[in-house]
Amino acid sequence: MLKIDAKIKKVRLSKKSAAREFNYEKTGDFFARVKPKYMNLPLLIAVLVMATFGVMMVYSASNYNATVYFGNPFHFFTRQLIGLVMGIVALTLAYMVDFRMLKKHAWAIVGIAVVLLLLVFVPGIGISRLGASRWIGVGGFQMQPSEVAKFAFIIFAAAMFSRQKPDVNHQASVQQPKIKQLALVLLVGGGFCALILTQPNLSITLTLGTTMFIMLFLCGVKLKHMFVLILPVLVLFPIMLIAEPYRIRRLVAFVDPWATPRAEGFQLIQSLFSLGNGGLFGRGFLNSTQKYMFLPFSESDFIFSIIAEEFGLIGALMFVSLLGFIIWRIFKVGIESKDTFGKYLCYGIATLIFVQSSINLAVVTGSIPPTGLPLPFISFGGTSLAVFMGGIGIALNVHKHNMKASHTLAA
Repeated sequence: MLKIDAKIKKVRLSKKSAAREFNYEKTGDFFARVKPKYMNLPLLIAVLVMATFGVMMVYSASNYNATVYFGNPFHFFTRQLIGLVMGIVALTLAYMVDFRMLKKHAWAIVGIAVVLLLLVFVPGIGISRLGASRWIGVGGFQMQPSEVAKFAFIIFAAAMFSRQKPDVNHQASVQQPKIKQLALVLLVGGGFCALILTQPNLSITLTLGTTMFIMLFLCGVKLKHMFVLILPVLVLFPIMLIAEPYRIRRLVAFVDPWATPRAEGFQLIQSLFSLGNGGLFGRGFLNSTQKYMFLPFSESDFIFSIIAEEFGLIGALMFVSLLGFIIWRIFKVGIESKDTFGKYLCYGIATLIFVQSSINLAVVTGSIPPTGLPLPFISFGGTSLAVFMGGIGIALNVHKHNMKASHTLAA
């Protein structure tokens, strides 16, 4: 009897384990159906985590100032949340629409960007803050046209440089651009930089200019030609610094911020205090002390200082690693692209994120002279967040077409 009971128990247990195995398989099949077939999930998840973290940090860095100036601790948080929703919509649309359509309308996109950049100087539409005309607004809607111009240039440059004959294997390849293509790209990029500089906005001009030259190199321009193109910039850059007295003062403050601790050196000193206060593991989320009106623009240009203060060196390194992962994944999509336009688009998007992030982090840590520039996906600014997430949608779209092309060849 005992042997029979033992056998019955074994049968029951085997049936239960088989049922569990069946359920696991069924669950796996369900998730396989739900998962978009050609989605680059690591990149998508990393960007959504980054953008969500940015909304949280905007609230942490701004809730005190928002309460003091607006009587509402959620003033900046709500706007950034709206920017995140707009960004998700932009990412979704960019993922759904064939990225090759952008190539056909590259000139129209440039035209729209130029009109937006000119509107900042139109009374009633352009908005001036702190002596700069960098925004436009109608009713409650506001945006920063230079954010659009950066991606408009990337699309245009990728379109121009990809108008080459494919190689014998019909694979995307980097070829030496023709003089006409190079001239058009430099004309549009230089025109954008000139319009942005007149706002004035040296930081965005520097970001766009650096992105332009890196794109030229990645798209096949030879190093000796690059050197000839960079020479005029090296001559003009000191002139641009001298043209505005406040830039000279910032440069002096960078060399010795303690010489003017209550003036130009104040922001950098407070940023360094914030970085030091975080120690190894940080003071904890919402526990920053520098955000209490000590560190100016703590929710925008200097938000990384608050991140380092609240999450410490470990948290800051994890954040930079995630940012680096996003940049690497976009470059990887470009490298794998069978379409030259898609390849150059991804190169440009990844380069822009890298350049802008590097400049922001360098300013915050006192590695270069102070200049106002938002940290992608993190700093307060709905336009910046929405446009960068739209750029991620384009990269995801390129990856989707890469996967489709690979499956077609395999079949």
